[in-house]
Amino acid sequence: MGKTAPAGPSAQPPTYEGRPLPKPEEDIYDQGLRFDMQTLLGRRKLLAAFGLGVAGLGLAACGKSEDSGSDGTSADNVSTSAGEIPEETAGPYPGDGSNGPDVLAQSGIVRSDIRSSFGSASGTAEGVPMTLELTIKDLADGGGAFAGVAVYVWHANRDGKYSLYSEGVTDQNYLRGVQVSDSTGKVTFTSVFPACYDGRWPHIHFEVYPDQAGLTDSTNAIATSQVALPADVCKTAYATAGYEQSVTNLAKVSLSTDNVFGDDSGTSQLGTVTGDATNGYKVALNVGVDTGTKAGGGGRAPAK
Repeated sequence: MGKTAPAGPSAQPPTYEGRPLPKPEEDIYDQGLRFDMQTLLGRRKLLAAFGLGVAGLGLAACGKSEDSGSDGTSADNVSTSAGEIPEETAGPYPGDGSNGPDVLAQSGIVRSDIRSSFGSASGTAEGVPMTLELTIKDLADGGGAFAGVAVYVWHANRDGKYSLYSEGVTDQNYLRGVQVSDSTGKVTFTSVFPACYDGRWPHIHFEVYPDQAGLTDSTNAIATSQVALPADVCKTAYATAGYEQSVTNLAKVSLSTDNVFGDDSGTSQLGTVTGDATNGYKVALNVGVDTGTKAGGGGRAPAK
């Protein structure tokens, strides 16, 4: 999918499929949402002529990084563009007030290091060190950095338990935290690598709110989704002490059979991972958020 380069100073501007590129100096994947949608619709009409369904379109116009495979292996680079992140269930343990506890109403929830509990709670989650970096893209404004949004992140501990809900950790609120995106749309959390618990592929939950004030009500979330973790990284992390049960659970599930990522094998939700189990991993994902579409995730569905 390369651009048609001009032959000389007097040549016509570069085009793709007969259409001028709005950003001639950029790659085909960085021409903007309007251009992507025109490409997508054009292919839909072409495929319809051959009797093919919309599923045949793939995600060509929305652009996942070609460096990460559908088998759940890690990639070398983060995608430079992002389609809209799929809306997913927040599961039964959101802690956002939609199903019992509301950690978002507690002072201290806005923090970068989420390994320890805060407030009146005490306790620290153990495990392989992990840094999570999400870059939020504003698709309603050309896909640029979405600065000032509040991102709430939570996930299971090394034993597959969720603070506030699971037996033995109902008095803890660790592995939950909020960061407000900077001018580049980034939020960063220091945490531990989550377990693979029975029935689910290893994942991290997150919700995006329009601003910090919006945290007062979970229905204000403008996006709810999950980050999928690559298979090769999971296998290496789970070979360390404390993750023994995750080895067994991981062998029973795959991205293609997972009840959340299975519809497309987590194509647009698979994190890019660098690092190692000794020094820690960095998990990164570009998250496209379109405030022009209805948010359909949240805590309503019962799945973990």
